[in-house]
Amino acid sequence: MLSVPLLKNRPMKRLLIYMSVVSLFGIVGFSPAFAKQDGTLHIEKDNPKIITLEKAVANALLKNPTLSAHSLEKRVREARTLQSGLLPNPRLEVNVDDALGSGPFNGFDRSETTVQVGQLIELGGKRGARENANRIAERVADKTYESKRLDILTDVNKAFVEVLSSQNKVKLTEELIELGDKFFNAVGERVKAGKVAPIEQTKAGVTLSTFKIEMAHAKLELKQARRKLSSTWGNAEPQFVSVTGNFFKIYPVPLLESLQNKGVETPYLERWKSEQERRQAMVELERANGTPDVTIKGGYRRLDESNDNAVTFGISIPLQIFNRNQGAIAEAQHRLAKVQQERRAAELKINQNFLEAYQSLVLAHSQASTLQSEIVPAAQLAFDGVNEGYRFGKFGFLDVLDSQKTLFHTQELYLSALAEYHKAIAEVHRLTNGFKFSDRIPVSSKNMENDK
Repeated sequence: MLSVPLLKNRPMKRLLIYMSVVSLFGIVGFSPAFAKQDGTLHIEKDNPKIITLEKAVANALLKNPTLSAHSLEKRVREARTLQSGLLPNPRLEVNVDDALGSGPFNGFDRSETTVQVGQLIELGGKRGARENANRIAERVADKTYESKRLDILTDVNKAFVEVLSSQNKVKLTEELIELGDKFFNAVGERVKAGKVAPIEQTKAGVTLSTFKIEMAHAKLELKQARRKLSSTWGNAEPQFVSVTGNFFKIYPVPLLESLQNKGVETPYLERWKSEQERRQAMVELERANGTPDVTIKGGYRRLDESNDNAVTFGISIPLQIFNRNQGAIAEAQHRLAKVQQERRAAELKINQNFLEAYQSLVLAHSQASTLQSEIVPAAQLAFDGVNEGYRFGKFGFLDVLDSQKTLFHTQELYLSALAEYHKAIAEVHRLTNGFKFSDRIPVSSKNMENDK
């Protein structure tokens, strides 16, 4: 179904008006929904060959291999936190002295057997510092996963828009071929009547062939777009035939101030905050590692020569004369300073990307709105007038050909502008953490009421 006013086709125009009235969802609310006479929405039954944006997003979130890998990284960090909190294992030592030697020590009669258990006691809060650093690393992994999730959602949205745009491009080209075929036959009738030269029918045939070449190119683009969309959930070849969504609805652009404050809530920046906290925790951990640990030992000794028993115990402490972990502490401090600068650079970069995305949205919205309300209707009106006038001999073949090309080019620009508009919406959503299945780019309540 092509809702754009491509040709002078009354049913198509009525359908466009109908869809404009009943549509309540934007690019992030695609669904095959239609209004009944009582004003309620009717949702069509699921068709596995026709997918909505919600279905595409669900497939990607469940099956995208990159996202699955990041999900496993979260499990890795959790396991590392578990390991870091475990106590060191005690050590069992068994020593036999003065045995299997020479002379009176050739057997075990004068041997001494010692069985001893030792336990390392970590001092300086090492275990707590390790656990803290790894818990913060879990948060970093969580934010990394959420960031990648936003990237995947954006990719799905943009790929979905490309499929919708390509479907409409194919429909546009089909209607132009139908138009070209009718015009070719009309010119043939005028040639038979002797009103125009046969060369004009040849030219009309060339134009028709050009449209057919455009059709082959449009179908190829659609095939590539479908494959790109299905790859977001790990399928090399798409299992669906088409997508459905409200491609022609244009919403007001929200104010910059209402979106800019949301940039700080995105996982991209929250990840850097958590990473800085992790680096600070690593500094504390390396300082704790500078405190020497104590090993306590205790056990039993058997003296075979005198048939006596004895208890042994001891303690060992490393003497920190040379290595006080000063190099590792300095490294951790430098890494902390580094991540502070990286965080600042990331904030500036994300803010710049947001402003560029917002400006792209404003421009795309302006272009799509102008094409929809002014340029496309004017091109359609001009084509209808020239086509009607040609039948009565008021315009020549070149006039009709020129109006055809103008209409086709205008419709292509319109589809491209709509695609860029919806992609810009997806990019702004990514940078403001605004993806919701039942939501669109937020606008003021007044605009929402007017829109409805």
